[in-house]
Amino acid sequence: MTEQGRDQGQDPDEDPRVAGLRAAIARLRRELAGYPAEFKDRAIAEDELAALAAMVAGGAPEIGRMRRSLLLIVGSTGSVSALTPALMGVRNAVELFGGRA
Repeated sequence: MTEQGRDQGQDPDEDPRVAGLRAAIARLRRELAGYPAEFKDRAIAEDELAALAAMVAGGAPEIGRMRRSLLLIVGSTGSVSALTPALMGVRNAVELFGGRA
């Protein structure tokens, strides 16, 4: 662990998959919050991102529940192309926990 990692509050014993998922969720939440247009299922995406963030805060998220949340997020934001890179980051982070999401 670098000094910078310690300064940013990272736990040296934290599973790197959890840290990666936490970062991917934070990015998508920021981008969703900054997206100016409203869309029909925005609240669903925000709720599921909050659920994923809560799972990650617990340290060992349940794979099935993460995948369900991911499907709901994709379904609710899929037509918003501006969110695609951040959404793919969450998808890739979820996949690291076991198989294809």
